[in-house]
Amino acid sequence: MRYAVVVEKAGNNYSAYAPDLPGCIATGNTVKEAEQEIREAIKFHIEGLREDGLPVPAPASVVEYLDIAA
Repeated sequence: MRYAVVVEKAGNNYSAYAPDLPGCIATGNTVKEAEQEIREAIKFHIEGLREDGLPVPAPASVVEYLDIAA
C-alpha cells in the first residue's frame, strides 16, 4: 500500500502524519528521520488494526503541489 504522508516543521523538529490513518503520527529531528519514523508508525498502526480485527483504511488521499502566482 502507498499512503500519503505530510511532514511539517514543528518548532525545533518535524512532525509527520498519514491523513488516511487517523492517530498515526511520528516526529523526528530532521525530515528524513520523521519520514523513517512515520514509516514505522504506519506499519505498527496497521498491525494493531489487524490484531484488533478492525479494517485497514485504503489509501485515498491525493497529494499535489500547486504553483500559485503571487
